[in-house]
Amino acid sequence: MIAAIRAFVKSWFAKVLLSVLILSFVIFGVGSVRDVFRAKIRDAVITAGSRQVSSDQFKRMFDNYKRAAEQQSGQQITLQDAVAKHLDTQVLQEVATQEAFSEFLHKSGIEPAATLIADAIRKQPAFFDPVSGRFDKTAYQQKLAENQLTPAIFESLLSDEIAQGHLQAGFQAGFRAPLSYEAVIAAYELEGRGLSYFLIDPRKLPPPTPPTDAQLQAFMAQNGAALKRPEFRNLTVLRFSAKTLAPTLQADLAAVQKLYDFRKDSLSTPEKRSLIEVPAKDAASAQAVVAKLKAGVAPDVAAKSIGVQPIVYTDAPKAAIADPKVADAAFALAAGQISGPIQGGLGYAVVKLASITPAKTATLEQVRPDLEAQVRSDAAAQKVYDQVQKYDDSHSGGASMADAAKAAGGTPVAIGPLTAQGLDMTGHPVPGLSAKLLKDAFALAPGAESDMEDEGQGEYFAVRVDKVTPPALPTLAEIKEPLTRYFMAKAMSQAMQAKADALVQAIQKGQSLDAAAASIGGQVGHAPNVTRAAMAQNRSLSPELASKLFTAKQGDAVTGPTAQGAVMVARVDSIQPAPVADAARAVVAQNRPFSGQLFQDLGEMARIAARESVKPTMDPARARTALGVSPEDAAKAANGPSGADGKAP
Repeated sequence: MIAAIRAFVKSWFAKVLLSVLILSFVIFGVGSVRDVFRAKIRDAVITAGSRQVSSDQFKRMFDNYKRAAEQQSGQQITLQDAVAKHLDTQVLQEVATQEAFSEFLHKSGIEPAATLIADAIRKQPAFFDPVSGRFDKTAYQQKLAENQLTPAIFESLLSDEIAQGHLQAGFQAGFRAPLSYEAVIAAYELEGRGLSYFLIDPRKLPPPTPPTDAQLQAFMAQNGAALKRPEFRNLTVLRFSAKTLAPTLQADLAAVQKLYDFRKDSLSTPEKRSLIEVPAKDAASAQAVVAKLKAGVAPDVAAKSIGVQPIVYTDAPKAAIADPKVADAAFALAAGQISGPIQGGLGYAVVKLASITPAKTATLEQVRPDLEAQVRSDAAAQKVYDQVQKYDDSHSGGASMADAAKAAGGTPVAIGPLTAQGLDMTGHPVPGLSAKLLKDAFALAPGAESDMEDEGQGEYFAVRVDKVTPPALPTLAEIKEPLTRYFMAKAMSQAMQAKADALVQAIQKGQSLDAAAASIGGQVGHAPNVTRAAMAQNRSLSPELASKLFTAKQGDAVTGPTAQGAVMVARVDSIQPAPVADAARAVVAQNRPFSGQLFQDLGEMARIAARESVKPTMDPARARTALGVSPEDAAKAANGPSGADGKAP
């Protein structure tokens, strides 16, 4: 079971799904996040106790997953393909498990307090204004909107992340796999085999007879699905690219100076300080902390004496300190100084200042390369925008793509034939094609052309479909040469395996290994101590042959392919238990990583157990509707493998 779970966790699908997007910036306005999600949602796709996932939220999760999968695979995934392969129901199942786990933690009382979320604010300076050092609420909300998140949803995600992180840290701190577990694994992996073997050299066997055209035609008929070529399209593409244009432009010096004057403050670094803040319940406790710190007691010890945890700021601007009065006091101290009791807006506190990083003002020469690049980029974006406008005006006035492109200063380029994945006829990627361009190109009818499309950041394209070659089997003449090579290589492989099987039978009947090797012009080699661990690292044998060698009894002869394509005949001469000293060293060396792996496996099992406890419900039909799946495609998907719909619970 653990092995099966580990295989899923390591799969590309799970890696994408389990990478929950927690943006690396601070949270504004921490409030009662849980109350937001306890309100009933009419279009809930998933319900897990008090938690619900709406149709819009599920669509956002699915789109994020699909986008990440496309980036990882380098291939476009259409919604129809995703549904046909039941990726939507896999996402549905995984999100349901995650929501059930978070609900289980909530029911168990594992919830981060508001102070913990506030502490997360203090430790995330990325959304502090670089000029004033203060948190920028508008920028925070805009960034959330760009990622299709609301403050409530984001804060809920962060709350879940903190709760799960604390649970994991608490368990993992004292978790160690029993040494007996690792000892069993070490004994298994270091168990050795003494082998005698020889290889069947294909050069020593008669070459296979070249196939006839009839044989090749029959082979093509049997393997039509594998040999069938996808749809190819020939395109004409017109691009206007600010990224390509920018390096060819000269940066206007006046524009560089103007940009520097505008951004001078933001390019400079404000004064930062490293300090330790000890919060206190009252003035008396604060005074006691002051006395301890001045007596040389470490801040964490002084904080522990009054039952609190110190707050550490490392190279923080003034606005990064949550309490403004504490910030004022801290930025008035000299390095090494200890403040008196500070009565701030969040209660009393004492500060010990560790170090000061002075503010730095950036000179024009220091930042000139970046400013010039920005000026060129801005000029290129404006020029490209003007070109696009000229193209649109001319094209909408009746000019052809070529004439409109000429009027705008662009040059259409013929591309193809290529597949929907952007591969040429040899299977190599065609450069300069985006996923959006390919998607649009393969959605057009033959002869049709797209409008000028905006890909963002000054990148535009228009595409015309010049020719469509439907999916089809190639003719025998087109692939006869490579198909013949494959046919003969397969025939030789089968001949080597048949010869090896015959020799194994002869050995089992009493023929010596040396005589068997000599009969095909081979020579016997010896490997006195081959272990599973060494074989896993070497990978010179096929998994099939490795498995046979370590399940065979002493004296047995086995055969199988090597990683290089030859066929080996081997006899197990001896079986050697793992050396005690080697096994002991392996146990000591591998206990920590094995503990980590076992902890991961148990964590995934805990998620499954939480799901069994909470019993989330799902609505696959509503989920597909949220994704925009047509009823016809939904019906096809519903007729897929048993259980693919993942119907609740």
